[in-house]
Amino acid sequence: MSKAAAVKKKIKRNVARAVVHVKASFNNTHVTVTDAKGDTIAWGSAGIVGFKGTRKSTPFAATRAAEHAAQGAVRQGVREVLVKVRGAGSGRESAIRALSNSGLNILAIEDCTPLPHNGCRARKRRRV
Repeated sequence: MSKAAAVKKKIKRNVARAVVHVKASFNNTHVTVTDAKGDTIAWGSAGIVGFKGTRKSTPFAATRAAEHAAQGAVRQGVREVLVKVRGAGSGRESAIRALSNSGLNILAIEDCTPLPHNGCRARKRRRV
């Protein structure tokens, strides 16, 4: 069997409402669009869009990553989104702004940043 026959064809789904997960770390920003079950529809990150090194952690890179994910989501028929933001990076607000500017209707924004309830011992402080 040839390699061309083994490749699966992308299925165009018609999902009206989706969930957007924005993970903004200090080094990168990941944006993933999923349906209600959690299956991935589209995704984007600052590295996929073409940023390398320290430029990946900028708000502009997060904007471009969110636009990249939103384009794929709109192609699949997504119109309304719930946004779940995780992390403390600089691309949080700019990613949400880019999602709304790309034609998606934002219904709710939820902060899902994990906070310890005095669980594991923290790392030692960084001395610069």
